[in-house]
Amino acid sequence: MAVRHRLIERRVADVWAVLADGSRYGDWVVGTSDSHPENGAWPEVGSSITYTIRLGRWSVSGSTTVRRCEKPNVLELEVDSGRLGTARIAVEIRPWGENALVIIDEHPLRGPGGTLHNTVVDALIQLRHRTMLARLADVVEHSPALRAAV
Repeated sequence: MAVRHRLIERRVADVWAVLADGSRYGDWVVGTSDSHPENGAWPEVGSSITYTIRLGRWSVSGSTTVRRCEKPNVLELEVDSGRLGTARIAVEIRPWGENALVIIDEHPLRGPGGTLHNTVVDALIQLRHRTMLARLADVVEHSPALRAAV
């Protein structure tokens, strides 16, 4: 299991505004080049978005489904990466003074990711989370629309 946290110097509501916008998924999720709604109204439970991961000329599509949503503090997702399997990603946003403490907890559920899961994979996920949380912080802290709301 890979758990990582980051203090984002904005309000919980500002972080939630980014997470609740399915079209911004590619702005903060590492490797995702674009996303769009698939089913339901994101981030309602059962809603989903599709996304594309691109590495050079290689690309793969996947989907992410909301499994739990407790606005504005908890968003749990199931990511389906096709042949790579599925993973649970839980994002928790806690108030920390005037700021938001964001905690990401990820682990594989099914497929090769679950079968091959080990401490080396967790270390790679930790690196991905570090980048992902930095990107989320950048989007939240530098978004003109969110700055206007402060």
